[in-house]
Amino acid sequence: MATRKKAEKQKVKEWYKVLAPEKYDSKELGEVVASDGKLLMNRIIPVSLGDLTGKYSQSALYTTLNFRVKEVMGKAVHTELIGHSLAPSYMRTFIRRRRTVLHSVVDVSTKDDREVRLKLVSVTRDKISATQRTNLRRAIEAEVLVAAGEFSYYELMDEMMYGRLATRVFNKAKDVTPMSRIEFRRSELKETFA
Repeated sequence: MATRKKAEKQKVKEWYKVLAPEKYDSKELGEVVASDGKLLMNRIIPVSLGDLTGKYSQSALYTTLNFRVKEVMGKAVHTELIGHSLAPSYMRTFIRRRRTVLHSVVDVSTKDDREVRLKLVSVTRDKISATQRTNLRRAIEAEVLVAAGEFSYYELMDEMMYGRLATRVFNKAKDVTPMSRIEFRRSELKETFA
């Protein structure tokens, strides 16, 4: 008798379709289950870049995009892209001995006034001095700030995810010292919650 009452109290869970932002043609990202659509608000849905685009390159397989639920309409869940991250296993593939690894965190403002925190890793071809590190970090941060101001938020994310921004920063950084690699390992949109 007690189990029947307990079962009656439990709400029936339903499936909701998770949709990408309009920029990505509102593509279906998957489905989530919940007893009430309101419980899905602000939930983060991780999706592989390869799954979103249908192109499975090496970088796409190791890139995860984070979408936050912004609106629930019926059985459709609308999201917004809030950042990306690279898999740590992918990052380890290009960090070697006798090289300098430089981690940078740059807060940028896009053309459409969105604040984004970018975290990047730079790998030099050889060990470098403290002065070279300082000069390299300044050159990288300056180029990232200039580039971010030229793009809207979604344009900046595309530039980052497809490696075009990393190539641009790499070309600037190699003027300071010979470089091996530059990767944007993480991005986070600065959000405000009501």
